Amino acid sequence: MKLPWRLSWLLAITLVLAGCGGHRGTRPSSSHAGSGRSSQGSGGFYDDTSKPQGSRYRDGTDSIPGGPPPDVSNLPEPVPKVEPRSLYGNKSPYSVLGRTYTVLPTAHGYDERGIASFYGSKFHGYKTSSLEDYDMYKFTAASKVLPLPSYARVTNLQTGKSVIVRVNDRGPFHEDRVIDLSYAAAVKIGIWPKGTGLVEVQGIDPSAPPQQEAPPPLVSATPAHPPSIYLQVGAFSDLVNAERVAAQLRVANFAPVQVSDATIAGRLVHRVRIGPLNDVDSADHVSAKIEQMGLPQPQVAVD
Repeated sequence: MKLPWRLSWLLAITLVLAGCGGHRGTRPSSSHAGSGRSSQGSGGFYDDTSKPQGSRYRDGTDSIPGGPPPDVSNLPEPVPKVEPRSLYGNKSPYSVLGRTYTVLPTAHGYDERGIASFYGSKFHGYKTSSLEDYDMYKFTAASKVLPLPSYARVTNLQTGKSVIVRVNDRGPFHEDRVIDLSYAAAVKIGIWPKGTGLVEVQGIDPSAPPQQEAPPPLVSATPAHPPSIYLQVGAFSDLVNAERVAAQLRVANFAPVQVSDATIAGRLVHRVRIGPLNDVDSADHVSAKIEQMGLPQPQVAVD
């Protein structure tokens, strides 16, 4: 993870904080050298942001508090408000683990479906990418592309439960994940204890006029049509190329393969998709197998 900053101390801080972690290996684990600074976390310990991710945290693996989950029914959701962009965590573009991401100028209009994960005790009290302390008992989240801070409503597509979160961290850098939720937010919408779930993330722009940008409505009923997971291996302008990739995937016999037409930015493309897949674990397994075939890493699509 190399982010070109002018000052070495800012480099060190940003390298360890650009990546928010998560359940199932969503936090970068490689080491990064550099000089940084220590800051006292909310737990009374010193968070030495100059240390590499592999040795920065007290715990080697993520976990959740023992005992029953907290009662989050009376925990207030954050109220979206206009806030200045954080001085940290908003560099754009930025690179993590060999991939480059672009931070959106605003949360307005952002609407994406995908797989959510969550992160807990290992990171509690440590600095987020925006240099705020991570509190797993607040409704917060990490996004690869939403500006810091910003707000979004996250809806569990399998249960209809929703929560408004304040996005103050970067991640998850597992390509199959769209958002990392705090422990409290995961409990609120039922992502805990499984660890992952299918969600829709809708950005909220508090600066827009109320009639244009109100928080997406809370959905309490179970959706009539449960969502399905697909892996999109590519979108090709040439149908011959799309059919060639589809033929490779059919021989591998991972799951049904479809070639479907779609119009993107006014251009006709032929999408190659595998699915539906049974669950997130199956999607992760098939995704890894596709990469081993030398094909591009597929994108998760939830329909």
